[in-house]
Amino acid sequence: MKALQSKSKTELLAPAKDKETAIEAINCGADAVYIGASAFGARQNACNSIEDIKYVTNYAHKFWAKVFVTVNTILNDAELIQAVELVKQLDKIGVDAVLVQDMGLLKRLAELKLNLPIHMSTQCDNREKEKIDFFNKIGVSRVVLARELSIDKIREIHQANPEIELECFVHGALCVSYSGQCYLSAYIGGRSANRGECAQPCRKKYTVMTDKGEIIAKNIYPLCLKDFNASKHLKDMINSGVYSFKIEGRLKDKGYVKNIVAFYRQELDKYSQKTSSGKSVYQFTPNPEKSFNRGFTDYFLKERCNCFSTDSPKSKGELIGKVTKLEAKGFVIKTDKKLSPQDGLCFIENKEIKGFKINSVKTNDTNKHEILIIPNNKVNIKIGTLLYRNQDIEFEKLLSMPVKRQIGINISYKNNKLTIVDEDNISIEEKIQSTESAQNQEKMNQTFIKQFSKTGESDFYINDIKIDSSVPFMPISAINELRRTGFEKLMNKRLESFKRDIQKPIKLAKYYKNEVDYRANISNKEAEEFYAECGCTVLEPALEIKLPNRQIELMRTKHCIKHALNMCKSPKNLILVDEYNKKYPLKFDCKNCEMCVLSPL
Repeated sequence: MKALQSKSKTELLAPAKDKETAIEAINCGADAVYIGASAFGARQNACNSIEDIKYVTNYAHKFWAKVFVTVNTILNDAELIQAVELVKQLDKIGVDAVLVQDMGLLKRLAELKLNLPIHMSTQCDNREKEKIDFFNKIGVSRVVLARELSIDKIREIHQANPEIELECFVHGALCVSYSGQCYLSAYIGGRSANRGECAQPCRKKYTVMTDKGEIIAKNIYPLCLKDFNASKHLKDMINSGVYSFKIEGRLKDKGYVKNIVAFYRQELDKYSQKTSSGKSVYQFTPNPEKSFNRGFTDYFLKERCNCFSTDSPKSKGELIGKVTKLEAKGFVIKTDKKLSPQDGLCFIENKEIKGFKINSVKTNDTNKHEILIIPNNKVNIKIGTLLYRNQDIEFEKLLSMPVKRQIGINISYKNNKLTIVDEDNISIEEKIQSTESAQNQEKMNQTFIKQFSKTGESDFYINDIKIDSSVPFMPISAINELRRTGFEKLMNKRLESFKRDIQKPIKLAKYYKNEVDYRANISNKEAEEFYAECGCTVLEPALEIKLPNRQIELMRTKHCIKHALNMCKSPKNLILVDEYNKKYPLKFDCKNCEMCVLSPL
C-alpha cells in the first residue's frame, strides 16, 4: 500500500463519439472522457445532445471520473454567440471542462467568469514553450500539447510551467500536419480541418517527383502516418510532467475504445495512481494490435523513426506469419497464433491491401506452428508473403461482453450499527432496528455476510466484511433491503463529495509574438480583439475567411518525405502530384527538421 501511495496521479483520457461509447470507456477504466456536443466539436460526425452529455456526466461522477466537452472549432461571429450559450449549458449540467481553440471564445468565457475549467485544444498548435508560457500566464487550466514533441521538450515545458496541467496524446491516428496548421482539405475542397470538416487528403495517393519531372515514387501514400503508440514510454512521460494521457479516436467504435482504454489502464497502473475510483473486470485480454491500426510508431518521443505508411491507409492488424507452402485449395503459414474460421486476414500486394476470410484451418500434426488455411474465396498469394489478421472473431466475442466497473468498500457491523466505507474514505452509517436475538447466531452472521456479498449489478464490490458483535435476527429480505439502501446512500454521498475543478480568472497578458497571419486561425471580431488586447497585430484573417493572395503553407509537418525516401542530402526540389495532376511544391526546413506542403504556383 505504501508503494502505491508513492506513485504520482495521472489521468487516462478516452474518446467518445456518443453516450454508449462514453459509458464503455468509463467502465473500462478511463479517468475522464472527451466528447463532442451538438456543434463546434471538431468532428462533424460525433455530435451529442445536452441530455446525453448530462447522462454521461452523472454516470462518470459516480466513479469521480470527469467529462470534457470539445468546443474546439474556429467560429464566425454568429457561431461565437451560439458557442457561448452552449458552454453555459454545459456548465449548468456539471461537465468538468471545455476544450477551446478559438481565442474569441476564450475571451468571451473569460469575461463571463465561469467556474468551468478551460483546456486549450491541440488545435491551438501547442508546440512552442513560449506559447505554453503565455497560456500559463493568462491562467488557463490545461494545455493539450502537440503530438510531435519529444519527451525532453515536454519536460522543458513542464519545468517552466509546473502549475499548468499538460495533456499529451498517447495512442491513435496521427495528423501528419501540426494540429491547427493544416489547410490542405480547406484549400482543395473547402472542407476545413479547423471547422471539423477534414476530408483527410493526407490519406490519399500522390506521386513524388522533382520539379524537373523525374518520378521518385509513383502512387504511394507519402503523407499517411502510422498510428501513435507511446505505451513503451509511459514512465518517461510521467517523469517529464505529463498529467493526462489522451487516446485519440472520437470516431472509433465501442470495441476499439474498450480495448485501447483497458490496455492503457493496465499499463499506466504500473507507474501511477488513477485519478478516479473503482476497478474494471473484463473477459478479454487487451491488445492494441487487435484494433484498427496502420502499424505503430512512437513518433518523435525519443528520436526520428520510420513513422509513415506508404502502402495503405487501411488497417493491417497484427502480424500472423509467413506463407511457406501453396496447396490446391489453400496455403500453409508458419505462426504461433491461434486462428479461427471467419477470421479476417490480409496481405500487401502492389502497395494495396488484399483481404479474405478464413473458411477453415488445420494444424499440422507433427508441427503445431504450421497451419493449413483454406480461404473463403480464391486468393492469389505467393510463398514468403506476410499475412496479417485484421479481424479476430474470438477476440471480438470476448470484447463484446459487458464490462462492469465497481468501487471497493469495507463493511463492518458492531452493536446494531452498520458502517460502509469506500476506497475514497466516504462512509455512511445505518442503525439496525431489529433487537430480536437469532436462535443460531453463527448461521445468522454467515447469512448476513452472504447476502451483503451479493453486490451483483451494483456500483460496489466487497473488499472486507467484519462482524464485531452478534447480528440480530433479520429475514433475508430485510438484509437485502439494508444492503440496497446502504449502497444508495453511499453513492449519494459520493456524488455530494465529488468536487469539480474550478477555473481561476483569465487575465490577458502580452502575447509572445508581435504579429500573426492566417495561421492564427482568426475568424471573428472577438478573436481579433483578443490578440490586439494582448499586444499582437493581426495581419490577416483565417484562410477559411479569405485565401491569401500568395503562395502559402498548406501544411507544416515534422514528417519529412526526403528523410522517408532516404534523400536527406539530396539538393533536388520535390513536389507532390495528386490524382488530378495538381502539383504541390514541398519546402524543407532542414535546420528544424520540418517539411511544408505549399499551395500550387
